[in-house]
Amino acid sequence: MKYLITLLGIVLYFSTIASVVKTLVIPRGHIARIPKTIDIFIEFIYKNLCKTTHSYKSRDALRSSQAAVNIFLDLLVWVIFLLFSLSFMLFPSQQSFGNSIREAGASLLTLGFVSTPTPWATIVDFLAGFSGLVIVALQISYLPTIYAAFNRRETKITLLSSHVGSPPWGPELLARTRIGIVDNQVLGIYREWEEWAADVAESHSTYPILLRLRSPDPYSSWIISLLCVLDSAALYLSLSPSQAPLETRLALRMGFECLRTLARSSGIGYDSDPKPTDPIQLSFSEFMTGVDRIASVGFPIERDPQEAWKHFKGWRINYESIAYEMAKMIDAVPAQWSGPRLLTSSELKTQRVINRTPDDTEGSSFEPKQDPNQH
Repeated sequence: MKYLITLLGIVLYFSTIASVVKTLVIPRGHIARIPKTIDIFIEFIYKNLCKTTHSYKSRDALRSSQAAVNIFLDLLVWVIFLLFSLSFMLFPSQQSFGNSIREAGASLLTLGFVSTPTPWATIVDFLAGFSGLVIVALQISYLPTIYAAFNRRETKITLLSSHVGSPPWGPELLARTRIGIVDNQVLGIYREWEEWAADVAESHSTYPILLRLRSPDPYSSWIISLLCVLDSAALYLSLSPSQAPLETRLALRMGFECLRTLARSSGIGYDSDPKPTDPIQLSFSEFMTGVDRIASVGFPIERDPQEAWKHFKGWRINYESIAYEMAKMIDAVPAQWSGPRLLTSSELKTQRVINRTPDDTEGSSFEPKQDPNQH
């Protein structure tokens, strides 16, 4: 029986080490079983805690700790699994299982106050000490890596909010091209977000915990910001195809490829080759709300809205379902055109930039009557 327990310990040990390596070392974009189970458990707890909140802002404040709890529990569970696996491996050389746990813990935490002078126990003690050091070292290097990726992500989101308002909305980005953002800035935004999407696809699939790291501003979100840029590009190509720069297509393509990469790593299903005529969840009336906002500032529209709607659907079908599911999964801010949430939330309209002057101390949001060169 003792040798069967030892075999169980060996299997548990290598399974745990494989989970650590798969999560922290191998950049394959797949979530290991232990972190995935922990994420499901933590999400269940937070979802039920969020039912006690009364506003999205308080819900966001509660969820701001979710990623940190996930990281801590991953480390804790790995250490516990290693402790028990090493205890099972030491059991044949001990008089009791309690002594096995005591020696395994002392070796794993590199305390070294207990040891058994037998060849097998010495090997296990060395293995325990090595395992403890490796996990701590990997975790220490893991945290700066994910926070560096988080900071790169949030910089572009903050810049977008300063251009568009918060939470960002695709039609508002196009509207601002006529009342604040000049043409070369628009091209720069699409170029930057093409690169941003490529970076997020690589970093967030390699380290999925980044998906749950929330922006400091409760009304900002990486998925809502990406959806804003994709919708603005799709609107541009649908309403004014001859004037839309090449950068809109490139940003749009990289954007939905980014979402598909994240969907694969998160286990979200999607149609890899949808037809342009397939239905989308966004309604035509919602689409017209966006078109009216764009038209109100004099944005050049070449196509009739009914005709443009068919083209817009053909673009949005490539990313809508993934974006909606991702926004629901991380409980992103309920912005316009971003789909439903697990908990009922009122849709938040974009708070536009306010322009205050000595002659108008109350200020007003940028509207078409203003000078396009005024900021």
